[in-house]
Amino acid sequence: MDNKAIKKTRKSDEQIVLGISALYHDSAAAIIRNGEIIACAQEERFTRKKHDNSLPVNAINYCMKEAGVIITQVDYIVYYDNPLLTLDRYIHNVMALRENAKYLIDTKLENVVCNSLAIDRLIKEKFGVIGKANKLLTCEHHISHAASAFYPSPFQSAAILTIDGVGEWATTTIGYGNGKKIEIIEEIDYPHSLGLLYSAFTAFCGFKVNSGEYKFMGLAPYGEPAYYDLLKKEIIDIKPDGSYRLNLEYFDFYKGKYMTNDKFADLFGESAREMESKITRREMNIAASVQKLTEEIIILLSKHAKEITGEKNLVLAGGVALNCVANGKLLKEKVFDKIWIQPAAGDAGGALGCALYAYYNYSGGAKRTAGKKDLLKGSYLGPGFDSVEIKSYLDKNRLCYEEYKNKDTLYKIIAKALSMQKVVGWFQGRMEFGPRALGNRSILADARSEKMQSKLNLKIKYRESFRPFAPSVLREKADDFFELEDESPYMLFVAPVKEDRLLKFDKNELLQRHHDDMLPLVSVKRSDIPAITHVDYSARIQTVSEETNYDYYHLLLEFEKITGYGVIINTSFNVRGEPIVCTPEDAYRCFMRTEMDILVLENYILYKENQPQYEDKEDWRDTYELD
Repeated sequence: MDNKAIKKTRKSDEQIVLGISALYHDSAAAIIRNGEIIACAQEERFTRKKHDNSLPVNAINYCMKEAGVIITQVDYIVYYDNPLLTLDRYIHNVMALRENAKYLIDTKLENVVCNSLAIDRLIKEKFGVIGKANKLLTCEHHISHAASAFYPSPFQSAAILTIDGVGEWATTTIGYGNGKKIEIIEEIDYPHSLGLLYSAFTAFCGFKVNSGEYKFMGLAPYGEPAYYDLLKKEIIDIKPDGSYRLNLEYFDFYKGKYMTNDKFADLFGESAREMESKITRREMNIAASVQKLTEEIIILLSKHAKEITGEKNLVLAGGVALNCVANGKLLKEKVFDKIWIQPAAGDAGGALGCALYAYYNYSGGAKRTAGKKDLLKGSYLGPGFDSVEIKSYLDKNRLCYEEYKNKDTLYKIIAKALSMQKVVGWFQGRMEFGPRALGNRSILADARSEKMQSKLNLKIKYRESFRPFAPSVLREKADDFFELEDESPYMLFVAPVKEDRLLKFDKNELLQRHHDDMLPLVSVKRSDIPAITHVDYSARIQTVSEETNYDYYHLLLEFEKITGYGVIINTSFNVRGEPIVCTPEDAYRCFMRTEMDILVLENYILYKENQPQYEDKEDWRDTYELD
């Protein structure tokens, strides 16, 4: 990075804090100035390696550039985890395994000792110094999660619930936030973990841990919770306050190699499903059972959090907080008046959380005040590219495009194309932070098409046909389509499609008639917006407002004028195994590798049929690891 190229805009009274998450999965960086969130990004978006866990050098450089500072002008650099506590857990784990600890030592020792404990050395090797103070601060993992949820929320005080696989020791915490203060009140520790339980079943059903959980959740509505009672009898003991304990006789994740063991497989009649093999009724029913169990625990924990804090607001973070089905059930329960969930709820969001925690609790940051809106700026916190940069890229590569100085005309053209069943790559503004595309790095299509779900899965995303798609809807029109009582700007709540829009069918009869083949079930028309209506008549909703995303809102508005429907499909701009696109080059590459029809890069429209012959330099389907 050329430090001379950075405009040094720092003022003497500023407090600049850089947060880093790294070395486990979804490495990221975040930078704040006097409490304002300036930039956040995941390393995977720059390296094109999905779930990249390396030191986020590219993300750090981007964040500093966006803030207009160099490394020596950063007051504090904070790591989202406490390596000494992680080492403590590792040592206890090894001691408990005794003669069976060889694999854990061979595979995990280097990361725990040579990397995590030496995170300050890794930063110095790349940047020379660690900020102005030349020392690294650390923040406990679940404090980072809690801070990422509470400080950007619109609440002055709130109960805080964090649930993930594991931090140092904690796997689930209930906390309390008020002003600048965050306090953890109760916690559940490793090896008892709802996140690891969910991941274990994800792996058993043939999906990849730390990326396949979305698939496992999407599979659940196809099945029935036939194993629910068995799970509560054999696998997990759940208390009325939501606390739980796993029966470790069925798990091997603490040994480091496998998530489950032979005894676990015997409980479900046969061994784990092989990746890419046919999904059977067993996997559907397991997914439904585990999902029901997860929802039960989250609701019980939330009720307990309400009891011990007396709060009317709740914030959530940790990887399990991305379970939008459970979030929707929790919202419907009305345990709390208001719920806010960190959109980058997983480890990436920890980079923001630890930076905010250090600012408010270590640097003497100003008093925090809440407002009517959250402070996350729509989660549009990554790199953006202006029209000059994009035109330069297009001209340099001799690509064919149409330019529209007036975006109102562009909205009309693209809305018309969508209404004609065209699939559009939509690239606008700053990239989203977190796993969801929210209208700036999105693939868009018509939700009214009954064939669009299969088309997008098989010809655009190159993934399993059963995977559901989410709708983006004009905020003021959400009630016309969905049973949603609140906003959902970050696509983190699932809600039912309106009853009067549904076309009912018998899911079990259809599966039985087609010998558990899911494709006929995917293809059946379930509502007048079938492409985003899941088999249980639900949808994962993004509400779009003009003040948060002007371009996307006005595109939706034009689509409504043409069709009468203020709702479209929004899926992330990537293919299976690839991170969401970051740059215009990423977007064009993805566009040409798939059967997308149109690409929009800010003010420029590219039609597939007008583009020069595209020669791929790599066999990308082998290069990107399937997830």
